[in-house]
Amino acid sequence: MQLFEWPALAWLALAILAAVLEISIPHFGAVFVSAAALVAALIAALSGGTVLQIVTFAFVIVASFVVLRPWFVARAGRGSGIPSRTDQLIGKDAVVTHEIDPTTGSGRVNVGGEDWAARSDAAVTIGTRVRVTGADGIVLEVSRP
Repeated sequence: MQLFEWPALAWLALAILAAVLEISIPHFGAVFVSAAALVAALIAALSGGTVLQIVTFAFVIVASFVVLRPWFVARAGRGSGIPSRTDQLIGKDAVVTHEIDPTTGSGRVNVGGEDWAARSDAAVTIGTRVRVTGADGIVLEVSRP
């Protein structure tokens, strides 16, 4: 028995191709193809039949995708990443330029010379000083200091 027969080499080639694809375009999918192809290559090297190789390949892809992908995605999202423009405004003072109405969620404030959409839990009149307490997308959440 040769360790690297044709089916094992084919599976190894698929594993390498999928790994290169995952490194080039990371979407947390091709890595599972690569892992499954490595397991299938091991089965092929141990003289497992073609059906067993294919079933093992399919099982490992599905199982790893279902079990590990959510973990990888959650872990990738934990990084600090790039802060949004609104993150740097939290804690800063602002002046209301258009009355903030909590029932409609409308209003505008000026923070550091920039005009922003704003909302608050309470009505706030024009000219009132408020503090930025949070942000929802590009809408600032403000409250009276």
